[in-house]
Amino acid sequence: MKTNWMKLSLAAIGLASALVTPVADASANRHARICDMIPPNTQLYGINADSGISKEMFDKIIDAVEKIYGPIIKEKGGNLVVERNWDDDTVNAYAERNGDTWSVSMFGGLARHPETTPDAFAMVLCHELGHHLGGFPQYGYMSWASTEGQADYFASLKCMRTVLEKIDNWETVKRWYPAAEVPQVVKDRCARGHKDQQQFAICIRSAEGGLALARLLADLGGSPMPQFDTPDKSVVKKTVEGHPEAQCRLDTYFQGAVCPVSEKIDTSQTDPTVGTCHEGTSVPNFARFRTMGDVNTFGIRPYCWYAPKSDDDGGTRVTRRW
Repeated sequence: MKTNWMKLSLAAIGLASALVTPVADASANRHARICDMIPPNTQLYGINADSGISKEMFDKIIDAVEKIYGPIIKEKGGNLVVERNWDDDTVNAYAERNGDTWSVSMFGGLARHPETTPDAFAMVLCHELGHHLGGFPQYGYMSWASTEGQADYFASLKCMRTVLEKIDNWETVKRWYPAAEVPQVVKDRCARGHKDQQQFAICIRSAEGGLALARLLADLGGSPMPQFDTPDKSVVKKTVEGHPEAQCRLDTYFQGAVCPVSEKIDTSQTDPTVGTCHEGTSVPNFARFRTMGDVNTFGIRPYCWYAPKSDDDGGTRVTRRW
């Protein structure tokens, strides 16, 4: 399902934006980094475009996230720097760390991709912060950086909730995501994970933002368009460090969004069970899920990229890209 989201959001916010036809060009890979949001691709979107999000929204989202996460990273000994490469047509984003500079680079090409919505763009920024703050599991050869799947999980489990906490999300959901267009599985699972209306609304926004982002990833990767009711049923034997498939990534965003563990409980650099949903999760009222058949899997990291036993036993992780 693909709603005419951009027309809806522009009408609600009164913004204008720009797009150009994608161009195949090897130069699109010039910004490739280990912590890319997206595997290297050849799509480019220039500044004369008319879909995606506007520069005003691009800056507004970055401003909001910087204001909240700048002090958080400062407390952890780093200085957050968000590079705003609006004029750059690259469809990607990445994170780096040099000394006490914890950087995130965001590109206009990504913002102008036709699948990009404000919530999808916020999810990308949250994903890149997840490389810095997401916790275990991390890349085996770059211990500061959480793996791609863990950064995805952090985006909806912690970051989106933290960024949207003080916004009237229920009114936003009613404007941007009409009830008839939100899949029933999303409404049901968000309601199960979050009884509070504010948290329920944030769950809807994170799930729908995750869907738009996963569609973008599928478009770039040439894979089938992901849906909420077609989860990736593959089970890895070792945790994947690199980019999972688009459907698996949507599953991760959705699981993080519905997990009832509070965003105020930080993840751990060494223990994958701290601050997350996992098999045997114990949180207030979690027992109410016992009659629903998925008490052991509700909100956990999907097994299409995460192998908890290999991590607990110190098993070797592998990298997989599209």
